[in-house]
Amino acid sequence: MGGEQQAPLQALLDSCAVLKFAPLPEIRTATVQHTREHVGTEHWYRTDLMVAEGAVGPLFTQVTTHHGPGHKLPAATHFLRALLREPIFLVSAGVYLTGRAPLLDERHLWFPWLSTAAFGTPAITSSRVAVLPGDPAAGHPDSVVVPDESALDALAARHMVRAFSPIIDALHAHTRVGLRTLWGWVLDTLHFYMLNPARFLGRDAEAAWERAGRLGAALIEAGAVTRARPRLFPFYDNHPRGTWAVRGTCCFDYKGDPEHGYCTTCPLKCDSDRREELREWIRNPALAP
Repeated sequence: MGGEQQAPLQALLDSCAVLKFAPLPEIRTATVQHTREHVGTEHWYRTDLMVAEGAVGPLFTQVTTHHGPGHKLPAATHFLRALLREPIFLVSAGVYLTGRAPLLDERHLWFPWLSTAAFGTPAITSSRVAVLPGDPAAGHPDSVVVPDESALDALAARHMVRAFSPIIDALHAHTRVGLRTLWGWVLDTLHFYMLNPARFLGRDAEAAWERAGRLGAALIEAGAVTRARPRLFPFYDNHPRGTWAVRGTCCFDYKGDPEHGYCTTCPLKCDSDRREELREWIRNPALAP
């Protein structure tokens, strides 16, 4: 790009380079290119067209038939994870690490369908980002300047709800899994994707959680229906990574794999068992996610 100003989305990607865990989508835009090879890709589905064409139900059936889990509830959250994990991380980590919010769009969110009856890494084809007035990228063509943090959260949340609602509504209609369960997974993931970078970077976990809470509140205000909010869970005093969290909504993995039992972050798990399991992460870091 020579002497041109750096695209705000590129700076966001650069900020994630130091993270151990950074599930980013592909970016295929005029100003930013962050792509990878998709071996075995048979088709690209654009969010709005995938739903309009009635493809969500048949694709869900193919994924679960070939890969499981056999139970409908965890199968639904697994399906959401395959489609929405990277877009949620992009927004959540972007807001936390840079104060910038990528603006998702159902016409610019794509999913590669692979010959293995699974989805590859999603791609976005819009580089629009909400920024604050004092941001160095405020004058960039990709930037949408908003007056304050509250407006940034509200705009980002409205875009997330518009981008995700077609998929979530179609998945709900096909599986009858409740909207509160599906949106609850989105809300929980949004929170964890601020807390995870904060823990890795040794930053204040409570501050990251509070920031996630403000974006989460905007998501609910924008139309996400949820049953409960996730909660922060300190488990090891005076340790930089001694705080984790509990989901507000169960992902139901235990129904698909009863031998595994409840996840560490499951709201159904006993806190004393959770605390001991998390402390084992500190004693043996190889076990930590």
